[in-house]
Amino acid sequence: MAATAVPPATGPWRVATRRSALARAQAQQVADALAEVTGRPAELVPMSTTGDEHPERAFEAFDTKGLFVDNTRRAVLSGDCHFVVHSYKDLPNEAAPGLVIAAVPRRVDPRDALITREGHRLANLPRDRPVIVGTSSARRKAQLQRSRRDVLVQPIRGNLDTRLGKVAGGELDGVVVAMAGLIRMGGSDLDLRVVPLEHGEMLHAAAQGALAIECRGDDAATRKALRRLDHPDTRVCVTAERELLAHLGGGCTSPIGAHAELVPGESDGTRRIELLGMMSDPNGTRLFRASHQAAASEPELLGRTLAASLIAARQQAEGPPGHGHGGH
Repeated sequence: MAATAVPPATGPWRVATRRSALARAQAQQVADALAEVTGRPAELVPMSTTGDEHPERAFEAFDTKGLFVDNTRRAVLSGDCHFVVHSYKDLPNEAAPGLVIAAVPRRVDPRDALITREGHRLANLPRDRPVIVGTSSARRKAQLQRSRRDVLVQPIRGNLDTRLGKVAGGELDGVVVAMAGLIRMGGSDLDLRVVPLEHGEMLHAAAQGALAIECRGDDAATRKALRRLDHPDTRVCVTAERELLAHLGGGCTSPIGAHAELVPGESDGTRRIELLGMMSDPNGTRLFRASHQAAASEPELLGRTLAASLIAARQQAEGPPGHGHGGH
């Protein structure tokens, strides 16, 4: 991805985005916000990525990282677009040479939600008949099966409307989706019930609910403009979550969950950050959770420390061959 001349500093902002309705909705929100603070119009440049071009294959079938961001990044590096708006959780852990995350806007609700026709919580899904819940996320599947061994988890791809339609039509009893997607899409017209899942029930993916706005590192004008959309508290929390993910060796398909939030510190007024983490085997039979706190200025250290704790807990539970079972 060799870089060429930076995009022009005049004319509309050109915003690279995936073609999906959700991707375009969140890119439009960023475009509108930037146009408002700069007085310069913005236009979306929708495009497909490798991941979009193979919708029939489950996430786990892909072995290349960055499949949902590759072509949008190329458009920025080539100078065709000023920046790209990503769902932060889709970004590979490895940075893209030549690009920087110029802004992380304020995060929306990072939780997952269970969508059913009746408004069930996980604990009160029916037990007198087979219940089928759709998700293609290894992380969601592991936690679902940890909570309810009797629930059948069915892989499901497609956009948000497709997933919700399978519940409304009776093909599935429920689906687990990100609250952020529902919020950014303005909800659904279908007669369905949304029950947010608390962190004790279903720990969300690292950086879920957050956006990452990438531009070229050598494009000073665009970097300066985008900085006005940055939300430092969100950036700190997402940094801790992503650091945990990186040190557990996980990509976006691994059964790893993370939630960071800023909490009141000591009497001197310094803020602290608390990080909850979860790692599991694919079926939720060995699932480990832990939490740590650190100074808000040290999100990377916090992520690394919690990763080490989770790895140690797993190793202790596994013990010598033939010993140890389950998690906590």
